[in-house]
Amino acid sequence: MVIRFWADFQLIHLSAGGARIKTLRSHLSVNDLAKLAATGAVPAGPAPLPPIEDGHAIEIERPVSRGGLVCLGPHRLLAAEILGGQLVGIRIEPATLMFYHPTTRVLLRTRPNPLTPEQAARLRGARPAGPPPRPPSEPIRVQRRASATGVILVCGQKIVLGRVHAGQTVSIAVSDTTLAIELDDAETRVVRRTTTKPVRNIKADRPWTVPSVS
Repeated sequence: MVIRFWADFQLIHLSAGGARIKTLRSHLSVNDLAKLAATGAVPAGPAPLPPIEDGHAIEIERPVSRGGLVCLGPHRLLAAEILGGQLVGIRIEPATLMFYHPTTRVLLRTRPNPLTPEQAARLRGARPAGPPPRPPSEPIRVQRRASATGVILVCGQKIVLGRVHAGQTVSIAVSDTTLAIELDDAETRVVRRTTTKPVRNIKADRPWTVPSVS
């Protein structure tokens, strides 16, 4: 089968036959996207996640067996072995099954939907779907190289590490509210985030940015 990749520096979506089959957090930097664009990737359209107002989906909850399987009507489907023994929510779209945590609605896995509309309508416990689950919003890890005066720039925010760290490359976990900077001496310095700018580059060198590619 031909698999189509939609990628930016936040998410990667995999589709086959026009149906999204997997979504995961992106490990790509804008440099990586630029290299893909230079070697044949084309600008992508909108992300293939369903819109919030999507009304053509239903939801159910099912336990996952030890082997990672769930029963949906006449089908026994693989969710994921790592989910064995858990109760999961399943959002059933026309072409895709989205397995999610029933409390947090964090997206766990996506799979192709083998059910016909008639089979889906007869599922026990089916109800109108809520907002689509999304991948976990874990901190994004980036790298920055401190200047000769020990200053780094993250999301438009200047942080003074001190001259003792001049020239060092440090890792930073970027969340919505904090920047956790891992220094070479095993110290982690947490700084309150004062900007709302998104992460534009992952690695220490600051490249030019590119849009999502496909």
